Amino acid sequence: MSDGLRHDFLNAATSEEFSTGAAALRIARLEYAHLDPAPYLGLLDDMAADVRRRLAAVDGGEPAARLAVLTGYLYGELGFTGDRDHYEDPRNSFLNVVLERRSGIPITLALVFLEVAQRIGFPAEGVNFPGHFLVRVPSGDRPGSRPLLVDPFHRGAILSEADCYTLLRTYLGTEAALDASMLATAGKRQILRRMLLNLKRAYVRMRSFPQARAVADLLLGLDPSSLTELRDRGLLAYHMQDFSPALRDLQEYLRLADAPADETGRQEHDQIWDHVKALRRRLAGLN
Repeated sequence: MSDGLRHDFLNAATSEEFSTGAAALRIARLEYAHLDPAPYLGLLDDMAADVRRRLAAVDGGEPAARLAVLTGYLYGELGFTGDRDHYEDPRNSFLNVVLERRSGIPITLALVFLEVAQRIGFPAEGVNFPGHFLVRVPSGDRPGSRPLLVDPFHRGAILSEADCYTLLRTYLGTEAALDASMLATAGKRQILRRMLLNLKRAYVRMRSFPQARAVADLLLGLDPSSLTELRDRGLLAYHMQDFSPALRDLQEYLRLADAPADETGRQEHDQIWDHVKALRRRLAGLN
């Protein structure tokens, strides 16, 4: 990954000048090196303009009516939907491809929803639900009205509390309990981080280690204190036989990480220490 791509992404991710969508389109340059974000941001602008025209015909403009117009347009007219058949496809993490194909995974479909909602002045926020990103919107203007949870992966379905329990147990098992923290609002950095984590997992499953390593580098740019990403970047460099960077990252990880508290942690620590010793011997032999 070029330093320019990393700098461009981090600038977009940390600056108020850039929207979340604009930053997400920088992620796509991992696969589409010469991607110009402007046409895709323009497409989102055009979609918002279409929704505004439809909203002009809605009497009163109550949140429920505005939501119905927005979801009817995105999922009815345009046909955005979840990609169930190729869920693990890395392209589902690239906003440009999601806009072109009108299918994706929960977080990228949610991002389309959020970007259009922001442009029309409709209050909506991302929800960092475990395993399945959601969107929260107001249900009405009256005091005490409870917000609604929207599932962009399932064509804008409104989720009840029972639906959330079912969704949670799908990902965390039948003993999982719903906690208020699971419905926390996701800001710009949280959305981008989750997109990158999805993408890294997809690349690792494909054994596309150079791409996964580039994603780990972007994650470290977002959060330089992340020991998990420091470890993963080192391990990915090790698998690529890029020994000096691998040694640097893994040594730093061992220096900073707390002593493991359980057997699994101790086994992982010992394995990384074995890698470090092997790397030191290999590099000493090259000198």
